[in-house]
Amino acid sequence: MQKKHAANGHAPLVDFAITITPQVHKDGKWYIAFCPEVPEANGQGRTPEESLKDLKDGIESIMQDRRQDARSRAQKKPSFVPVPSKKPTVLQPA
Repeated sequence: MQKKHAANGHAPLVDFAITITPQVHKDGKWYIAFCPEVPEANGQGRTPEESLKDLKDGIESIMQDRRQDARSRAQKKPSFVPVPSKKPTVLQPA
């Protein structure tokens, strides 16, 4: 892992590797890549390698977007709604 200092005052970023299980399928002249770990990401290319590179770029873009969303939510003041209860709720295992 490698830490980077964020220029915008946020907590330092940490680079780390993740393991995914990409799947590549041929569709006509194109190769389509996707992975179950990030179902909204996909890639395409004229070769399997191009489709995997495009998938990697898509995953990085999604992670950057999620990071920005999380930071935006963290800056907002949370709003809690009280739940009326006479005694504590105990959750039982299923």
